[in-house]
Amino acid sequence: MVVREKFEMELKELNELLIKLGVQSSHALANAFTALEEQDFEAALEIIEDDVKMNLLEEEINDLAILLIAKQQPVASDLRRIIAAIKIAADLERMADFAVNIAKSTIRIGKEPFIKPLTHLKKMHELTIQMIDLSIQSYEKEDIILAKEVSEMDDEVDQLYGETIKTLLERAQENMAQVTQLTFIARYLERTADHATNIAENIFFMVKGRHYDLNE
Repeated sequence: MVVREKFEMELKELNELLIKLGVQSSHALANAFTALEEQDFEAALEIIEDDVKMNLLEEEINDLAILLIAKQQPVASDLRRIIAAIKIAADLERMADFAVNIAKSTIRIGKEPFIKPLTHLKKMHELTIQMIDLSIQSYEKEDIILAKEVSEMDDEVDQLYGETIKTLLERAQENMAQVTQLTFIARYLERTADHATNIAENIFFMVKGRHYDLNE
């Protein structure tokens, strides 16, 4: 096998590992919110325990990326793909950490009734999941149009975040402990959306060779 063919195979493996991490991160966040809605402690604990798998997957991606740079001396366009993969993996792993944080907040809230319906949080969650899935598709297809869509959705998440915090603080005197945890969850979702936007920016870098601030 010639050197370039081997490099292409290893680069494909890197892409597949990254997509796998993206899918797992999306599932973790979806499962974490379901555990919250259903106040399912067993499901929440499972999310916390599974996080180690995603940490190991990120390490595998980083190790392969470094090996590709060290052994193959990639050209500029390939080097951008590898660097983008390392950065995107870090964003996806952080998203998985936020899923774990939501699971922990679910356990802290316990079985007490929610002081208000989770309507705003649910909308935030649904948008955030869409952003993650769209960012993964954008990476897989190297599609900057999809990446731009991800960044535009972040504005809606930010607006919902502001509305969510406002409605929660209005009920703070009723149950401060629960309001605190729900506020944390809103923040975790808002930060997840920011990381999805980071992925979109790295896709622009990968395709265009320039850095773009899509959060402006």
